[in-house]
Amino acid sequence: MNIEALIAQCERDCAPQFAAIDSRALRGTKAVLNAFREHHVASRHFAPTTGYGYDDVGRDTLEAIFADLLGAESAIVRPQIASGTHALSMCLFGLLRPGDHLLAATGMPYDTLEGVIGRNGKPEGSLSEMGVDFDAVSLTESGEIDIPAVLAALRPNTTVVSLQRSRGYAWRDAISPAAMKPLFDAVRAVRPDIFLMVDNCYGAFVCDEEPTHMGADAIVGSLIKNIGGGLAPTGGYIAGSERAIRRIEAHLTAPGIGREVGSYAASYQPFYQGLFMAPHTVAQALKTAVLAARVFEKLGMKTSPAYDAPRADIIQAIEMGTPERLCALCRGIQYSSPIDSFVTPEPWDMPGYQHQVIMAAGTFVSGASIELSADAPMREPYIAYMQGALTYEHGRLALQNALECLQADGCL
Repeated sequence: MNIEALIAQCERDCAPQFAAIDSRALRGTKAVLNAFREHHVASRHFAPTTGYGYDDVGRDTLEAIFADLLGAESAIVRPQIASGTHALSMCLFGLLRPGDHLLAATGMPYDTLEGVIGRNGKPEGSLSEMGVDFDAVSLTESGEIDIPAVLAALRPNTTVVSLQRSRGYAWRDAISPAAMKPLFDAVRAVRPDIFLMVDNCYGAFVCDEEPTHMGADAIVGSLIKNIGGGLAPTGGYIAGSERAIRRIEAHLTAPGIGREVGSYAASYQPFYQGLFMAPHTVAQALKTAVLAARVFEKLGMKTSPAYDAPRADIIQAIEMGTPERLCALCRGIQYSSPIDSFVTPEPWDMPGYQHQVIMAAGTFVSGASIELSADAPMREPYIAYMQGALTYEHGRLALQNALECLQADGCL
């Protein structure tokens, strides 16, 4: 098989999708640029702070820009947030109280939240130990939010209805902000007191609008995914309504202190610059995902989403069918990485996951999902989840190398 010719043909097939992605990146960049102008961003905003961090203009301005761009009243944007799971945990513990009920409207959440909820047999420090009940409503067979079922599952003590935008390790489409709005409106009509919370990881800048534009009380994500633009070295964000953020901020620091403190002894420049780059960087990741989908479809494999289907996150799922194919794909991605290209990925017992996980991720920022990576739980039907690429050129080359590994192993 002529791999180069296959990729070239697939690129031609993807031209309309590439054009639409570029157009959205232009709109996103314009919005970011306007926000920077509105808040008079200057070099003084990059200055580090120490101690308590009172009146940290770099921190406070960055949070105001995030709130504006995400259609929120307030935002928490901090390098001290270690991961998306950390941000989600902080959000849940802030919004919920003992005796409350948490209802997941998009099925079971991502694996790493099971420990937070207390469903993995180790409830120490979890919501379960705190006395919070949990239920999940599955999506419909067509992958849509089951609004009647969600409304029927509401209890008098339901305090938070949560949604997961991205597919996680599930064979389903991501949930777009527009698809969330009917649920938001339906819940608001019967229970305006409930907090509507969205795990927004992998979703920022993929669509023109975010869940907060549609009425979410809180959206949560990691800065080493989309919205950090590949430059943020760490951190997470929560944006939403003032009433939600005021509850959550007590778990950022301490009750009575909230967002008023928090220093950062390094420069804020990577966070500002990463946000500025984010619409473009997300576009590079989306183009890589679209090309990967088309290539593997031409090879007769199942992909989700299809190359020409609407997208609401940067993840591309590919059903590899066998562990050998899955490992060969991950090996090709790792060998194409700028960092640790000499390493061969192997399945391992990754903390927080039910199955062994194989992960190819030779990234400049450790674990940064906006950089090109491929990972998967080692379970049938051996689905690879690709995401990221700081540049489309890198994504294309890595895809070619992955196909060569598959071909060399006799897997094509």
